Amino acid sequence: MEKRIQYSLHIALPLMIGAIAGYFTTQNIATWYVYLHKPSFNPPNYLFGPVWTTLYLLMGISYNKLLKQPNIHWRLKAIYYLQLILNFCWSFIFFYYHQLGWALVEILLLWCSILTMIILFYKSSKWAALLNIPYLLWVSFATLLTYSIYILN
Repeated sequence: MEKRIQYSLHIALPLMIGAIAGYFTTQNIATWYVYLHKPSFNPPNYLFGPVWTTLYLLMGISYNKLLKQPNIHWRLKAIYYLQLILNFCWSFIFFYYHQLGWALVEILLLWCSILTMIILFYKSSKWAALLNIPYLLWVSFATLLTYSIYILN
């Protein structure tokens, strides 16, 4: 029973963080984001919710798989929580504070933290690492999108 609770918490944490950030993001889409100049490859707004929900689920599953390995070093846990914090902060910097330049700097840090997490996870659990590849790819796209919006505005 304890393993099911832990598994549920590992899934719930990134989903909760995403939900909180999403709440503040949603408030600014119609009042601010809609008026920004965006590149032609900007996806429709309805796509972001399902994509992020899927990525948050994969993060939680990945972390759970990692923790099943024996003798997990504290650095692996630290990089996971660091990228989660950076992920959370980006939404506020971009959507709540409207700081496009700082959001670009922050998303580059997020991208680096995800790549580092994948590399470190791979040494302990190949599947834990591979589950985060879609996350890295989406944040790569989001970085290009953030850069483009910064340049256009």
